[in-house]
Parts: sequence; structure tokens; C-alpha cells
Amino acid sequence: MIILPILIVLSLVLYVYYKVAIIKSKDGLTQHYFNARSKICLGSFVFCFGINQYFFYLTRISLFIGIIFVLLGLYQMYDGFKQDKHYRNEWKRLNPNE
Repeated sequence: MIILPILIVLSLVLYVYYKVAIIKSKDGLTQHYFNARSKICLGSFVFCFGINQYFFYLTRISLFIGIIFVLLGLYQMYDGFKQDKHYRNEWKRLNPNE
């Protein structure tokens, strides 16, 4: 299972990238958009981490903790996708020429 550690590292790197992009941006709408994208990356990190921990240990307690991590990750991704869609539509509404 080499794919899960790759997804974990990739989502963590993208999370840090979007958090740094928030600091660099001066526009409030862009900051909210990047925050929504970082929530998606954080959710995918927690989701993949929960699955990976269960496959790594294969115990009952790691199953329960993994289920909690998977549910939290899914919630973060869902909320991030919802916010991403909202702020993307707001940006399109405010900038119709681009």
C-alpha cells in the first residue's frame, strides 16, 4: 500500500501551500477561497491517515480510531467542497470578464 503514504504527503504539502497562499493574498475573497481549498486538503490528509493507520496496525482500536478519522476527514472535505463552490461562484459573479 504505497499509494496511501503518497496521498498523505501530497495532501499535507498542498495544505501547507494553500495556507501560505492565504498569507500572501491581500484579497479577502481569495483568502476564503484558499482556505476552502486547504480544508479539502486537510480532510483528505485525515481521511487517508485514518485508512492507513488501520491497514498498518489491523487492531480493533485502530479500526475505531480510523473510523473517527475517516468521518472527520469526510466532513472536512464536504465542508471544503461546499465553501469552494460558493467562493468560486462569488469570484465569477464579481469578475465576469475573466
